[in-house]
Amino acid sequence: MILIDFFLKKFNDCYGHIAGDECLRTVAQTINHSIERAVDLAARYGGEEFVCVLHNTDISGARHVAELIRNNVYQLQIAHKESTVEPFVTISLGVSSAIPDESSSVRLLIQAADEMLYKAKELGRNRVVCDCDR
Repeated sequence: MILIDFFLKKFNDCYGHIAGDECLRTVAQTINHSIERAVDLAARYGGEEFVCVLHNTDISGARHVAELIRNNVYQLQIAHKESTVEPFVTISLGVSSAIPDESSSVRLLIQAADEMLYKAKELGRNRVVCDCDR
């Protein structure tokens, strides 16, 4: 799970919705270019949130890709003077992993990743938190 830090209210109020839409597109393209395998999926999850599904990737690999995505967005240096994290757009990421079987629940995997995202926000944002860090 990926969240653009302090985006919807602060960014859009400061720069306007057209600039907000352009920022969303740029971040989405950066996320998409950060995952290179055709079997992986990056998608907008709603508002300023995105999700990546990395097929056949262990938690260590998922953490690595998450850090790559975070760094690639950070390197864009898109101005965001209303952010309390940096003067440009940053993202927070929550990482979880599961080996699916017949008793698996997609809902539980999303919930675990969302909990890690919440922890990333709680710890100051612009970071990756992985359920392997527990």
